[in-house]
Amino acid sequence: MTNEKSKLAEVAKVFLKLGLIGFGGPAVHIAMMEEEIVRKRQWMSHEHFIDLIGATNLIPGPNSTEMALHCGHERAGWKGLIVAGACFILPAVIITAILAWAYQQYGSLPQVAQFIYGIKPAIIGVIISLVITLGKKALKSVELGMIGVIGVLLALYGVNEIYVLFGAGLVGILIYLIRQKAAALNGVLPLSLLLLTEVRLTSQSKIFWIFLKVGSILYGSGYVLFAFLDTELVRPGMLSDKVLIDAIAVGQCTPGPVFSSATFIGWQMGGLNGALAATAGIFLPSFVLVAFLNPLVSRLRKSMVMSVFLDTVNMASIALILAVCVGMGKSSLTNWKTILIAVAGLAISLKYKKLNSAFVVLGGSVTGYLLWLI
Repeated sequence: MTNEKSKLAEVAKVFLKLGLIGFGGPAVHIAMMEEEIVRKRQWMSHEHFIDLIGATNLIPGPNSTEMALHCGHERAGWKGLIVAGACFILPAVIITAILAWAYQQYGSLPQVAQFIYGIKPAIIGVIISLVITLGKKALKSVELGMIGVIGVLLALYGVNEIYVLFGAGLVGILIYLIRQKAAALNGVLPLSLLLLTEVRLTSQSKIFWIFLKVGSILYGSGYVLFAFLDTELVRPGMLSDKVLIDAIAVGQCTPGPVFSSATFIGWQMGGLNGALAATAGIFLPSFVLVAFLNPLVSRLRKSMVMSVFLDTVNMASIALILAVCVGMGKSSLTNWKTILIAVAGLAISLKYKKLNSAFVVLGGSVTGYLLWLI
């Protein structure tokens, strides 16, 4: 096996594994990637991994999928990008498609509450462990720490995350310029995308176009995705509230990217072809954007001004992960049982850094099921 094929096989193995066991949304996916790629395999440094998180947050689309694409590109070039993305996405898409078919046939989802009761608390522990690990690397000055704290507060207050990220980056540059007493600066503008306008299409083409538009302009978590879909599909009467809510449930209880809920919705709108159209539409922009952005990250780091920008955005990105964790905690840590699982997950993740976080999540699920019976 050639070196290139060996690297591609390694990329496929890692991201197929993450696609199968990655429950819990982008924050925990990124925690698992950091564990597999930085700590275990050392494909890149912690610092570069944090740079990629920051870069990912600056473009629209599903963050964990884009991180998978970045990591695949770092290891095996553009072929690695495609292999990583496909392997990370496909397990979730296939599982979601099966659930979508069953839902269409029987009109409801299976009751799995007792099996996922302990998953989110365990995931919270894993995410806090990630924040501590990455925070130590990103915290390079007192100013960055203060920006991180402000970022968490703004995110919890409900300020759009793209404003938090770019605002933090610009504040970082301003502080740098004041220190350097610079007279001028080459401006940095966020990546601009052409807004896709609605056209008159039918069936699968219309489904593809709607999800392509959402995937091209959407910043934020899976919950933001559902807000967009409410506007695009529910209000015009193309989809019912019940189906959208059930799609949210499917996205939360299946591994891999939450955006695979698009597969579920597409199936309800147009069967198998609708599912394929929605899936292709929602993920295609990420492949294009990451392929464009990835080669630029190292070049940006070489510029002093852009290096300051990236450092500040990185700290804001970690602040956003922490804010997501706080939000999850409000809804998930509702009694002593869930708090116990979360604390145990954090303690185990910090104590045994080489332990695969999938075992922490699995342990949380089993513990949650046993505590559910009490």
